Amino acid sequence: MSNQEDRSSKSEEPTEKKLTDARKKGDVPSSREPSNLMGVLSLCMITVFMAPSVFTSLAEVLGNTMAAASSLEVGAGRTGMRDLGIVVNGMLASTGKLLTPIAILMVMAALFGVIVQGETVVSVERIKPKISKISLIGGFKRLFSADAMVEFAKNMAKVVFIVGFAFWFGRDAVVNIWQSADFVPEAFMQYGREAATYTLVATTALLAFTATTDVIWKRSQWLKKQRMSLREVRDEFKDSEGDPIIKAKRASIQRQRARQRLTTAVPTASVIVTNPTHYAVALRYEMGRDAGPVCVAKGTDKIAAQIRKLAREADIPIVESRALARTLHATVEVDEMVPTEHWRAVAEIISYVIGLKRDLNLKPPAGARLRLED
Repeated sequence: MSNQEDRSSKSEEPTEKKLTDARKKGDVPSSREPSNLMGVLSLCMITVFMAPSVFTSLAEVLGNTMAAASSLEVGAGRTGMRDLGIVVNGMLASTGKLLTPIAILMVMAALFGVIVQGETVVSVERIKPKISKISLIGGFKRLFSADAMVEFAKNMAKVVFIVGFAFWFGRDAVVNIWQSADFVPEAFMQYGREAATYTLVATTALLAFTATTDVIWKRSQWLKKQRMSLREVRDEFKDSEGDPIIKAKRASIQRQRARQRLTTAVPTASVIVTNPTHYAVALRYEMGRDAGPVCVAKGTDKIAAQIRKLAREADIPIVESRALARTLHATVEVDEMVPTEHWRAVAEIISYVIGLKRDLNLKPPAGARLRLED
């Protein structure tokens, strides 16, 4: 009952992190059918294209060996063993040269059958000894599980079909041999090769369907097994992104510190340059203290509004200069000096502000105007 409840609670699709972790552990959707398909396909190609020449060459090798047997001189003792070794080595070398391409083709076909599934991984986790793998009860559960029963039924169906193909085409070959009036023993290999070719072609078609179906089934079952509950999704999000409550608390602390910084920095400014509402840059310039204008605070939107509010409370002039405010906000960091290319524009504004403080009737610099705010 608990297993059923646990499965029913896993209603969410697996996240990419869950799938990646499963692959790292060697848990990937894997089917043997593509390898079986490629193995039979390679046998079919060998039978059709390579078997005639290879079998002819093998027959020549065996024939030459048997023909040379009558004239072979074999000594006694160790000398005789050496003579037999020379003959056997020569026969094995000739046979190996003929069969090596076939073996290579079959191995490459099997590897391609594994790679084509796209989920090939090498993991140490799969070969680590585990108590559950040697448990008798666990072994019986795996042996009589639903997946094992499906696998058994599938393999039995394949055996029945393949035996049926072999019987059908083999019977036709025997009938053709008996009905042939001019049959000679040398033609037996040709009839046998044709029956084997038809059997392998039919088996390849069957396995192609089986492999496609099995790959789709195994992947769907693997994704179903990787499904997650809402709690697992939330826990994974907390692990990867952090606890939302802690993140919100941290953001609140950062905003509070930013407000505290503004509270102490803005009153030290000489002038506030605004956009007028979207940007605000607080500049300080004190003779004998600063080598040039220094940005003590800056911000956009809500922060800009806070800077203007603090400036009004501290009776700091607010000068509207749209282009300069945007430029300074983009090019100057807090506690840094204004770049020299902007000194002239900033100096005009500061001079204008100093003049106001001295009750001088000065016109605002080009592109800027003083905003008188209560």
